[in-house]
Amino acid sequence: MCTRIPYRQFSCWSIKAAGGEDNFTYCPATGLAKGNEHSEFAGWAFPFPGVFLAEEFISEDEESEIVELMDQDDWKPSQSGRKKQDYGPKVNFKKQRLKAGSFSGLPSFSKKIVAQMKACSVLGGFLPVEQCNLDYMPERGSAIDPHFDDWWLWGERLVSLNLLSKTVLSMSCDSEDSIQLFPTFSKENGELSPPGSFTQTSACKNSGEEGIDCILSPRLVPSKEVTVAIHLPRRSLVVLYGDARYTWKHAIYRKHIEHRRICVTFRELSAEFSAGGRHEELGKELLEIALSFQGRPV
Repeated sequence: MCTRIPYRQFSCWSIKAAGGEDNFTYCPATGLAKGNEHSEFAGWAFPFPGVFLAEEFISEDEESEIVELMDQDDWKPSQSGRKKQDYGPKVNFKKQRLKAGSFSGLPSFSKKIVAQMKACSVLGGFLPVEQCNLDYMPERGSAIDPHFDDWWLWGERLVSLNLLSKTVLSMSCDSEDSIQLFPTFSKENGELSPPGSFTQTSACKNSGEEGIDCILSPRLVPSKEVTVAIHLPRRSLVVLYGDARYTWKHAIYRKHIEHRRICVTFRELSAEFSAGGRHEELGKELLEIALSFQGRPV
């Protein structure tokens, strides 16, 4: 399902920062990145736009069926201990060359998944032209380094379905800009306050007195010092767009692969290959192939 889960069903997970990684944790209920308890940013937060997370996007039975069908095809060795299955056109990103090649469409089992995406408001008009299945195993040291997905061919929204085990998507930023942090406080129901109400608290921790109104100024930190963990439950669907797509790199570290994990990523076409774009006709051809749902891995 793609309806937003009520706040009480979400957890704003917190993990210990280790090795300079993940000193903030993304909270789906509020859209905030909250400083982890054991990091120097505990008690601070900032808005982290461009992430949509839907838990239990498919059922356990659907997951088992999908993985069984995947395993009927070969998994090709990939980088950093991963294995992969590609359903997409033949691309040379460095030379920006593209052709259909042996691409015969997305796999048949993805037709239902793509149909279910239509219930997600953030995925209005989403037409996947490529699907990449990645197989992660702790025994192989599977991981993927911080990176941006290409944006010459692929459009704004990156959609990933997380299968078989939970993991953490780690977000980092190389920008020279600073991030404005706001002090947080917990209400009785455990919610985080929106940024506009962060500046005034009911007590100053450093004053030694309770019940005194005080102003805590926002804090500026270099973007490079901030890493944000997005926890992906098993069978969840995550969409990265906007800043989370174009400003923040994403990664999966070895320590966050505890069991076999399969990531199914769907990508749409960029504006250059869409209606009105320079390569509109080629884009139409590729979409027609993709949405036949008769494909085998290339």
